[in-house]
Amino acid sequence: MLRTVLVTGGAGYIGSHACLALIKAGYDPIILDNFSNSNAVAIQRLRALCQKDIPAIEGDIRDTNLCAKALRDYECDSVIHFAGLKAVGESQTKALEYYDVNLVGSHSLLRAMQDVGVNRIIFSSSATVYGVPKALPLKENHPLAPTNPYGQTKLAVERLLSDVAASEANLKYGILRYFNPVGADSSSRIGEDPRGVPSNLMPFIAQVAVGRREALMVFGNDYDTPDGTGVRDYIHVSDLADAHVKALEKLEDSAESFIVNLGTGKGYSVLDMIEAFASASGQSIPYNISNRRVGDVAVVYSDPSYAEKLLGWKAVRELDDMCRDHWAWQTANPRGYEK
Repeated sequence: MLRTVLVTGGAGYIGSHACLALIKAGYDPIILDNFSNSNAVAIQRLRALCQKDIPAIEGDIRDTNLCAKALRDYECDSVIHFAGLKAVGESQTKALEYYDVNLVGSHSLLRAMQDVGVNRIIFSSSATVYGVPKALPLKENHPLAPTNPYGQTKLAVERLLSDVAASEANLKYGILRYFNPVGADSSSRIGEDPRGVPSNLMPFIAQVAVGRREALMVFGNDYDTPDGTGVRDYIHVSDLADAHVKALEKLEDSAESFIVNLGTGKGYSVLDMIEAFASASGQSIPYNISNRRVGDVAVVYSDPSYAEKLLGWKAVRELDDMCRDHWAWQTANPRGYEK
């Protein structure tokens, strides 16, 4: 018997990969997406990949009635919540919009779940909730001190979930704190297709390699790291997608809510990423050095051991896999989902 899951933001980069993993694991995803930062072509390709008619609803999570109708009409028994705005820099100039979509939208979704009687939710959170690391690797009990509105909205939703669960004993949640998702499904049919100028490193490198952009801007080369550039924990999006399946299975089998980091536990610098992608693509990656960005820190990487202990999950794909699969996606789709 299929278990039906409402996937908000299911047409997006991580959401589409999670839908693929869910279907492979025997779940029946129902996509709800307003396509503000995604493309309906991703759903068409998912259907073709899975040879399955995946239901998709165009709509906004701030529409409580629509969310409730979707949950009710498709008899969903759980939710995976990806929908939200996600660019750190943009959040600093559009704070009100970020709080509206990310926090008010999550409140609306939880209200719809309450109205219908759905009591399981996996929430797409972020390592940005930790802020400037006080100790590395980052563990789940690290102090929470986000340094930008995006991170603040993620933390606000985490606290909302905790408070609602405390007041309604039947609500169970899994909070997944992502580090840096990269790569693409090995089919090259779905992948990351940011609108406008990419705000993340890997898609920008890929667009330089494929000729869409002239050069990468490296923000700072005077950090206290081996090569002076910032170090981050990158995780293959397919590993991340598999973690959502494990998290959902855990919620089904346990009465306890949980919070886990999703990363590899390894840190790579910007120059490491450029070198690895150049090797995978066979292309040179021109770059220029600029000043540090406000709010950037030298080194961030996870301790993912709790996810392995709790969920039986660990990342298995290496940096070479991330670069190879992202390059395969980019070359097969040089303009993303555009024809």
